[in-house]
Amino acid sequence: MGLEEKLPSGFALTTVEQVAGWARKNSVWPATFGLACCAIELMATGGPKHDLARFGMERASASPRQADLMIVAGRLSQKMAPVLRQIYDQMAEPKWVIAMGVCASSGGMFNNYAIVQGVDHVVPVDIYLPGCPPRPEMLIDAIVKLHDKIQNMKFGAHREKQVEELELQALRTLPLIDQGAGK
Repeated sequence: MGLEEKLPSGFALTTVEQVAGWARKNSVWPATFGLACCAIELMATGGPKHDLARFGMERASASPRQADLMIVAGRLSQKMAPVLRQIYDQMAEPKWVIAMGVCASSGGMFNNYAIVQGVDHVVPVDIYLPGCPPRPEMLIDAIVKLHDKIQNMKFGAHREKQVEELELQALRTLPLIDQGAGK
């Protein structure tokens, strides 16, 4: 005996947040950042067998200004970290990051001075995807989970402040390099 039963057919009840979430989740354009062997699995995900076009993601953007999802696939070297951050900063808001593979998530087997021990030291990460390398099915599952996160994201005046606070908190956990060394 709710409002839905009293409306004539053809009416849809929803909120602006739900409509905007649905539109955002179905128009995610990835900026691929393939760094190592995980990039092969990322490319396979876009092929005909797995078909990212089902999720509206068939357009992999080479321009960060037209992308809102960064998929970091593989190990990130210290030399490449500033480039990754620059590309992330050039992406339009709202933006999301998937760390694909154990090397992107935690440095993997490369526990040395040359490899960043997790992409989250450089950019905030929304989804961590384990595996060496993760299968395309696992990447699709991570994308579906990200779509759910995007669909249910709140927005408004306080969202931007909350995103900035979370990014600063994530970047403060461990320094990427010692800023005082060599001075």
